[in-house]
Amino acid sequence: MTKTILITGATDGIGLATARTLLELGHRVILHGRNAEKLSALKAELSVYIEPERVATYTADLSVISDIKHLVNTLKQAGTELDVLINNAGVFVIPERTTPEGIDVRFMVNTIAPYLLTQALLPDMKQGARVINLSSAAQASLKPQEIIASSNLSDNAAYAKSKLALTMWSMQLGAASDDSQAMIVAVNPKSFLGSKMVEQAYGVAGGNVQEGADILVRAALSEEFSGASGQYFDNDHGRFARAHDDAYDEQKVTELLKVLEHFRQQYGFA
Repeated sequence: MTKTILITGATDGIGLATARTLLELGHRVILHGRNAEKLSALKAELSVYIEPERVATYTADLSVISDIKHLVNTLKQAGTELDVLINNAGVFVIPERTTPEGIDVRFMVNTIAPYLLTQALLPDMKQGARVINLSSAAQASLKPQEIIASSNLSDNAAYAKSKLALTMWSMQLGAASDDSQAMIVAVNPKSFLGSKMVEQAYGVAGGNVQEGADILVRAALSEEFSGASGQYFDNDHGRFARAHDDAYDEQKVTELLKVLEHFRQQYGFA
């Protein structure tokens, strides 16, 4: 059965490799990116060998609240019913660290934007839908209020904290989801794959991004993940695993969800 799948950050690296694989398998893929020209060129390239109606593109900068709102509203107005949402977009090294609202861009893109998109799109997703959030083996303890404040954290520290926060809310929402709702899972696609992020951050080529794409495709389509809601999959070890201890700290998780929900309401997403 053909599925409709939205992938954020789909113009490079793991996101692009995942999109290509899903298209080759016959699915309809919605490509998100922040560069309209890049998206247009990619759609033209893919349309040479893929039916054009199976590829759609949407432009949005996920560090900009108005762009996130526009993306959500455009998808809703189009009557888009997703089978799968893959929150792949992420940042590590960036030139400008603070949004106009005074939020650390790394937390905005890596933690908050996926939450806003997930909560906004879930009501319109098909029964049995899946939400796959790109986590990381890099997870560092955080205070929930850190995600909505500007900071002077190093790139490594901010990235690790943002990915833990993403994993925390993914596991909490996933655990609370029943069989009639979406399966929500956090996935570490594999460390040091050859994405633009790894190249920028560490100056190394990295491993084959297709390894990351393959696990995302499994998470999106396979029966293996049908009962995975609320879990964390670590592709460094090829299995479901234990995340950072903070992900099991009920008080921290509750505080994090309160912060995220307050933010969602403050900026008109609720």
